[in-house]
Amino acid sequence: MKLSTPLQYDGNPRNAADEVARLEKAGLDTIWVAEAYGFDSPTLMGYLAAKTETVEIGSAILNIYSRTPALLAQTAAGLDNVSGGRAILGLGASGPQVVEGWHGLPYSKPLGRTREVVDIVRRALRRERLTNDGIFKLPLPEGEGTGLGKPLKMLTTPERDTVPIWIASLGRKNVEATAEYADGWLPHLYAPELASKVWGESLAAGAAKRPAELGPLQVAAGGMVAIGEDVKGFLDFARPLFALYIGGMGARGKNFYNDVVRQYGYEEEAVRIQDLYLDGKKDEAAAAVPLELLEMCNLVGPASYVKERMAAFEESGVTHLNVVPVPTKEGEDAASVVAQLKEWSS
Repeated sequence: MKLSTPLQYDGNPRNAADEVARLEKAGLDTIWVAEAYGFDSPTLMGYLAAKTETVEIGSAILNIYSRTPALLAQTAAGLDNVSGGRAILGLGASGPQVVEGWHGLPYSKPLGRTREVVDIVRRALRRERLTNDGIFKLPLPEGEGTGLGKPLKMLTTPERDTVPIWIASLGRKNVEATAEYADGWLPHLYAPELASKVWGESLAAGAAKRPAELGPLQVAAGGMVAIGEDVKGFLDFARPLFALYIGGMGARGKNFYNDVVRQYGYEEEAVRIQDLYLDGKKDEAAAAVPLELLEMCNLVGPASYVKERMAAFEESGVTHLNVVPVPTKEGEDAASVVAQLKEWSS
């Protein structure tokens, strides 16, 4: 497995970039840069490209609503150039709260929209003249604009004519589509022992339609890593994040993370966490996250146990172990944790 991590910053990503450079030297393969409704991802990715030499730099994720497909292609091409061919374009539908609440755009047709975006981006990177007659109209037809638009191809020549496109998806139909045409998959709250129960059929159905030239689907998943003999208490640090996603990342009936936890078999717990979180009882919601779920989704324990968890993720199909390294003893830092994992994964 490759090793990846999400960019961790405390409000100042410039400081985090220095840490990424240290993690790169320790063996980190990929850094993922979130966007949501904080700093934009491409600016930070470009800064990371200037501060690093070998690590792959991926967005995780850019939503498919607030940027046109052509602009996403331009962003991928620009980042790939300044990084010397290290870009990954991570895309996703996000959710109604962000798309409609922050960007003011209707959250409609996420499945069809994602498929068209990926297709248009790939054609743009190949410098094809862009035409499309679907959700996206290229050029915009007369009657919907001036009628002066014409098919264009990318003005500059990209570093590579293909940039890996990863999709963040959780719903069964979305996951099936991801397995069909994306280069990689970015699931969240991933429990390797339960993944096949939720997504096995979808992954198989998508793989059956997957073009051979794409190669096997890459998968990035993992969680907190804390290595030591008496470190189970570190799992409590993951509780607020799990409560946020299970309870607060969406409204009742429209929370994809809550749906996943229900499908894992924790239906009553998912309902309770959401009720508590939406009632403003965030600490109680965090306390209600099942310990068993935290243990499956993270890698916290003695070295032998962490190795077993790494094997479990790999056996479930994970190709990029996505970790948040947590030092547990004096003299240890995130880079030394990554170096240890790199040694075990070699």
